[in-house]
Amino acid sequence: MSKVDLFAAIRRDSRAGLSVRGLARKYQVSRRTVRSALSSAWPAPRKPMTPRASKLDAFKPVIDDILRADLDAPRKQRHTVKRIYDRLIAEHDMHDVSYAVVRAYVADRKPKIRVEAGRGPVNVFFPQTHRPGAEAEVDFGEVAINLRGELVTCMLFAFRLSFSGKAVHKIFASGGSEAFLEGHVHAFTTLGGVPTGKIRYDNLKAAVAQVLGFTRQRVETARWTAFRSHFAVDPFYCQPGLQGAHEKGGVEGQIGWFRRNHLVPVPEVESFEQLNAMVDAWDAADDARRIGSRAHTVGELFAIEQPLLVPLPDELFETGIWLGPRVDRYSQITVRTNRYSVPARLVGRQVRVHLHASHLVIYDGRTEVARHERLMAKSGTRLDLDHYLEALLRKPGALPGSTALEQARAAGKFTPVHDAWWEAVRKTHGDAAGTRALIEVLLLHRHMPHEHVVAGLAAALRAGALTADAVALQARKFAETEDHPRTLDEPARPASNVVSLTERRLAQLPADTRPAPSVAAYDQLLRHRRTAEGNKP
Repeated sequence: MSKVDLFAAIRRDSRAGLSVRGLARKYQVSRRTVRSALSSAWPAPRKPMTPRASKLDAFKPVIDDILRADLDAPRKQRHTVKRIYDRLIAEHDMHDVSYAVVRAYVADRKPKIRVEAGRGPVNVFFPQTHRPGAEAEVDFGEVAINLRGELVTCMLFAFRLSFSGKAVHKIFASGGSEAFLEGHVHAFTTLGGVPTGKIRYDNLKAAVAQVLGFTRQRVETARWTAFRSHFAVDPFYCQPGLQGAHEKGGVEGQIGWFRRNHLVPVPEVESFEQLNAMVDAWDAADDARRIGSRAHTVGELFAIEQPLLVPLPDELFETGIWLGPRVDRYSQITVRTNRYSVPARLVGRQVRVHLHASHLVIYDGRTEVARHERLMAKSGTRLDLDHYLEALLRKPGALPGSTALEQARAAGKFTPVHDAWWEAVRKTHGDAAGTRALIEVLLLHRHMPHEHVVAGLAAALRAGALTADAVALQARKFAETEDHPRTLDEPARPASNVVSLTERRLAQLPADTRPAPSVAAYDQLLRHRRTAEGNKP
């Protein structure tokens, strides 16, 4: 029974005529408690306990003096808790006081002393009301994904409308200016317009070249200036540091929510295209959720907000950048500290590179000659074995230990079937001729699907046909089988029509009608021998 219930029972029995002494005896309480219950239905609040004395009480004035002196000290030469603790022991003979007690007191007193000295106001947060279609927030966040079996760290771009909470996300290999602009284009296209008011940003290097003092003024990058002019974006730059994070708390919390709800466990994908298709599906499904205690879902509020957005311009804005590197003697170009291969015929020439957020396209004039997925680490190398095949025909000995071959094996383009056929053809024709035959087979990948060439290699290997022509023939047969599937009444074709040369020659010989050989004539010798042995004395 709570004290309120006890008081209610005492007052009820008192109205029934029970005396104070009888009430005290019935409920086993003192008569003072009974009189308190009869005087008020609410129990009197408990008296606060007197604070216990602490061994730190004698040193609290010293700590306060140190914290006040720190207000005028250089920022990098102020007392840490460890330094305060050491000074109390060395200079003020403090004993039997733990470091944790000093740390807790400093954490409580330090902001209060600053406020008492008039150095800063109390940290107060104010609720905000956002107009539909007027405001948005943008930020990047780190996420980890399992890309083709390797755990890598990528950048999650988030664009969030403040009124409805509708958010658009996209994951990139890096967080550079290409990803920053491409993320905006994706968000504007998905939302169907641009907010009419301000969009809040951190001081990202993709947008801000320099922060001017403690003001809101910024020196913007040229590409960002052109981009926001094209889409009529009105940016609002937050303060540097933690204070700036509070100024756009909506998108900060949105990134954490998205990461916890959609990227746990870590997704396993084969490409960024597959991953971002999943992200788009998650964004669409999130329209059905409610944020906090709101009465309407994200999708319902966005339906109110979307017609108020500024329509998109008719002209497209190119988010990628053009570079003009020169191909070195290794048939590679350097882009942002990383190296990528190009066809060997372009060695020594200058090419044009169109760099995007997650991939790059290489042109020789107006002709596309290579396309690579961007490397996420620095000083990496990405090589395509196909770019070196013409050069390897002249130098076949360079293939076994080449980096391009190892990367092709790691990517699954050079399969164990390739290795088995290569080993067999080298045993038959020698290393140089066998490697050239393999290179001729690899050239087939330019004109035929990868799985058809691998199937042709396997069929040729089973039949002992160790020439590139035989592999090409079998690959075309597999392609024709897929192009013309058999009907229900048509008999199934064998997996391979290749027969060995020995079986073919034996099949063309005429039938042998001679009787099977017999050894009966030799049995006479065996009987004569036994007879001779029996006549011996």
